[in-house]
Amino acid sequence: MDDQHLQPQPEISGTIDPNQSSPQPQPAAPQVNLVPETVSEEVTTEEFVPTAVAPEASYAPEHGSSNKSRIFLVIGAILVFIIFFVVIFKFLFKGDKKVASKTATIKYWGLWEDKATIEPILQEYKRKNPGVTIEYTKMDPKNYREKLINRDETVTDRPDIFRFHNTWLPELSGIAAAVPKDIFSDEVYEKTFYPVASSDLKIDKNYFGIPLEIDGLILIYNSALFKAAGIDKAPTTWEEVIEYAAKLTVKDESGKLFTSGIALGTATNIEHFSDILGWMILQNGGDLKNLTSAESVGALQQFRTFAEIPTNLWDETMPNSIAAFAQEKVAMIIAPSWQILAIKQANPDIALKTTLLPVVPGGSQISLANYWVEGVSRYSTNQKEAWDFLKFLSQKETMEKLYSEQTKTRIFGEPYSRVDLGAKLVQNEYNGPVIAQAKNMKSLPVISRTHDNGLNDEIVKYLENAVNATAQGVSYSDAFSTAQSGITQVFAKYNIK
Repeated sequence: MDDQHLQPQPEISGTIDPNQSSPQPQPAAPQVNLVPETVSEEVTTEEFVPTAVAPEASYAPEHGSSNKSRIFLVIGAILVFIIFFVVIFKFLFKGDKKVASKTATIKYWGLWEDKATIEPILQEYKRKNPGVTIEYTKMDPKNYREKLINRDETVTDRPDIFRFHNTWLPELSGIAAAVPKDIFSDEVYEKTFYPVASSDLKIDKNYFGIPLEIDGLILIYNSALFKAAGIDKAPTTWEEVIEYAAKLTVKDESGKLFTSGIALGTATNIEHFSDILGWMILQNGGDLKNLTSAESVGALQQFRTFAEIPTNLWDETMPNSIAAFAQEKVAMIIAPSWQILAIKQANPDIALKTTLLPVVPGGSQISLANYWVEGVSRYSTNQKEAWDFLKFLSQKETMEKLYSEQTKTRIFGEPYSRVDLGAKLVQNEYNGPVIAQAKNMKSLPVISRTHDNGLNDEIVKYLENAVNATAQGVSYSDAFSTAQSGITQVFAKYNIK
């Protein structure tokens, strides 16, 4: 998951000093036969002498000096003409050279958009920059990060522009180029995008990427199931989530779940369980670097409570949470907005609604970010042109056009990363809550399905082991203590302090 205009031609102008004295009338020159006939017949002062450069006569010329002055003035006029011609020629030559320097082919590796969706944007840029060709390739996310970080000097198939996850920057050391200050100054960058982007994508004094979208966890619920249970509004607090989930849960006589109130408490059959657990740790005041704290352990306990027998509202007998929601077997799930596309594809008629994540007592609104960013490779020999193109993509008009192209093939596009476009989507029935929470988003490397085979996937595995251990009777504190040892090693591996 931001227009380039033709450079204005510089003006060439001259100025005339209003204080310069006007040429004084010359006394009549004596008629002599020493002046060459060709000069006396073809050259006259009135014809060649520019007013602004005419010499000022302060005394009567000596015999023959008038004709000499005329010759000098002719030569001076010719020199002025030559200089003027040279300046014009150099200017035109320089312009041709500028166009030639912009001739480049940019390889752009994307992940989620088909080429047909982005092609109108590429063509628009091509019309404004005829010397630049953008070659877009939709990559397979599997082993994608490994291809990006391949430092083998014999590799020739490298992108100039590539998409990467907001949590990947520690894994791209030496690969991503810094955003030039003439593309985005720090002040403009921080005003343009949401604070989470400034936090995620800055190392020392430089930013390393331009986000074209924003996404994160939201609460998705089935309003038809709500209505059947006598619930007429979305939950806003954890107390309401627990209350609603209990009312919405239906079990048969043996205690087996028939309909679940909410998909929480397990790791094996909940999509984005690690995202949810990471968000709960943040919301509870915990820290991924200090999982043994009371706040972190408390978050794990709260997460597991929803699946603990006999009061469980969810368990491992249920289908995968996304499939279960599409089948109307669970009333509430927590997921990023893009999962709505899969749900609606599976069940177009489902009464799906979205809302903000619940808030803990005394807490404030917070969501976990999960978005994608466009970067430029340090290996690229066309970095200037690549950044120009990304600046074009990040402009308001381009983002709106891209969103429009995306909605031609699905019910909504990628939520805007620009703060000044938020008002256009905040009322959207699907991704409105993403925008409403965007200013309060935080990031953690606990995101599932980034396919990074690294930072995220390794930490997710330790969290999965911890959740499964508590299901086997291991205490919450012991489970997180074990996870902490592994996660600390992962942080060290990627130089995360």
